Amino acid sequence: MKLSLKFFIPIVFFSYFFQVSAQTGFHFVNSDQKKQKVNFQLINNLIVIPVEVNGNILSFILDTGVNKTILFDLTKNDSLSLQNTTNIKLKGLGEGKGVGAILSKRNTLSIKNIKSYDETIYLILKDYFDLSSRMGITIHGIIGYNLLKDLIVNINYNSKKITFYNPKIFRYKKCKKCQTIPFKFYRKKPYINAKLSLDTINNTFTNVKLLVDSGGSDAIWLFENSKEEIKTPKRFFYDILGEGLNGTIYGNRSRIPKFKLGQFEIDNPTVSFLDTTATHSARIFRDRNGSIGGNILKRFKIWIDYPNKKFTLKKTSSFKNGFHYNMSGLDVIYHGKQLVKQEDKKKFNGFYSNTETEGTDTFSFVTTYSFVFKPSFKVKSVTKNSPAYIAGVLKDDIILEINGTPTHELTINDIIYKFREKPGKKIKIKVDRNGEKIDFKFRLERKI
Repeated sequence: MKLSLKFFIPIVFFSYFFQVSAQTGFHFVNSDQKKQKVNFQLINNLIVIPVEVNGNILSFILDTGVNKTILFDLTKNDSLSLQNTTNIKLKGLGEGKGVGAILSKRNTLSIKNIKSYDETIYLILKDYFDLSSRMGITIHGIIGYNLLKDLIVNINYNSKKITFYNPKIFRYKKCKKCQTIPFKFYRKKPYINAKLSLDTINNTFTNVKLLVDSGGSDAIWLFENSKEEIKTPKRFFYDILGEGLNGTIYGNRSRIPKFKLGQFEIDNPTVSFLDTTATHSARIFRDRNGSIGGNILKRFKIWIDYPNKKFTLKKTSSFKNGFHYNMSGLDVIYHGKQLVKQEDKKKFNGFYSNTETEGTDTFSFVTTYSFVFKPSFKVKSVTKNSPAYIAGVLKDDIILEINGTPTHELTINDIIYKFREKPGKKIKIKVDRNGEKIDFKFRLERKI
């Protein structure tokens, strides 16, 4: 897949060794039903939706960049019966070898009144991505082409709602501010044409073909040297960009002056440049120059129309928001539950009587304490020479506080925001290192 993280690395998924037989696909149980609305969670630009698999509701990332339905975080507590299984190998981005998986056919998947009775699922035997830790909630898998191929889907990032439309009934409304952009499939993944300005002096544009990848949280990835003009700018820093099936994905983070998507022009987006080692599998499609992810897509209301091979875009109020990235150097992940002592104050209304205050109401407070389980977070890695690295923060430090706020009161999204706010912002963190509490201070540093 590709989850774009680094404090949520863009995790990148998969290309495969094999082909599977055609499937019946998702359809409305009632053929006369026009639409179905579903709420989703938006975590670091990634869409998380509930999907029922053989009667069990699981959490999936909706990923236009994958052509298979994949499960990878099943625990002993997840009761799931997979049908007709076969052992296989999968291969994706990164430098390692293929990984073991199970192929399961003829499964029943549904999202409310939308259902498919003959779905193929790939179960990765080991969770290489640790997505649940990176997202702060349980993530069981990813789903893309199989869900989208027979429906028309509207994604509203602002309201966090997806509307699935019955293509037999759906009709587009007139929209002067919308633009329709055609795409082409390659291995069941959608590719569009766009333009990039890589030259701040001449302001010339380069035509590129990009994968539309809702499973990547970054704005743009470019494959270095896939065209002569596509090279890392002078201002960049080397960073971990993601985790793939084959290992960690590295590249150069930078910015470009402009990005054009149809009639829409976006200024100064962040761009990650990947070398040939990290993108060997993805470069099988020789015309591909990279991908666009959630940090671009979330600026639009989007109609995804796989049956007619087109996207329709309408910019939203977030269109001109800046492009920010983690300026701390810390990659932080969820670290399970911790037992937290919590103060509970109770107010009592009573009647108190003596010679001075006879007949007056009085109030008193009684303080008690309880212990509750709340989330904890730890440092997965620290980028060399980053502000946090120079301050002395280490891998595996448990973060207790950020700028005075206990981390058990925060979510992963809250922490991401604190590390992306503005250059020069002072960060004070308290960590637990092998039982010792240590304080650190540093300032967020903008490198690009």
